[in-house]
Amino acid sequence: MATRSETTASTWNTPGLRARAREVHDRLCEAYGCPVPFFSEKDPLSELVSALLSHRTRNRDSHRAYLDLRARFPTWEAVRDAPTGEIQDCVSPCTWPEQKAPRIQAVLRAISARLGSLNLDALADLPPTEARAWLESIPGVGPKTSAAVLLFSRLRVAALPVDSHHHRVASRLGLLPPGVAVGPSHAILADQLPPDWSAQQVYDNHEVLMIHGQRCCLHARPRCERCPVLDLCPTGRNRVWEGEPRTP
Repeated sequence: MATRSETTASTWNTPGLRARAREVHDRLCEAYGCPVPFFSEKDPLSELVSALLSHRTRNRDSHRAYLDLRARFPTWEAVRDAPTGEIQDCVSPCTWPEQKAPRIQAVLRAISARLGSLNLDALADLPPTEARAWLESIPGVGPKTSAAVLLFSRLRVAALPVDSHHHRVASRLGLLPPGVAVGPSHAILADQLPPDWSAQQVYDNHEVLMIHGQRCCLHARPRCERCPVLDLCPTGRNRVWEGEPRTP
């Protein structure tokens, strides 16, 4: 049975929207430079822990917490079995370390119980949708984290993560139904991409929309006048061409 997000994706994504998504991708790739080099070579389990640390945390702080954790504990088994207070001390640069420490340990215990070991390399043998569903069946793992594990890790599986910048740009461009949250947007935006795209192309799509949100399509004061996709953006056209400075 199709999930609600899958049903929304199939009914929302018309040929016109898919064509717009592809044009946006091509123009932003030209503007910001593609292919974008992958930033990580982590194994998928390490990428999962890194992703859990990154929630609502600046990259530099979550990276510091990850390095502190790796320096103090030689294996993920040691992290799983350590006193929670010691894990919390290591991840203190993150927001909500008191929540993230027990969550990481619970996720590691769940993986151990299911697989008998702490190794997620076998996810590469599953279709992306099945690999994502397996990860998301673990409490505390959502669609952004599952996609990050598959795409950012050395598995290089074509799964699309959507962060807040990506989501904001896609919403203003009209690529998402009004009011849809970040979680359900994953299936909708992934369905707009060609099914035969490589992991590199999917990664480029995520990166250029995120970069565009950081540099041009800002939260409070979007710089619509310099936007390379202004003519494709109903929000930008309303602000610039119709003189209504509204920001959704």
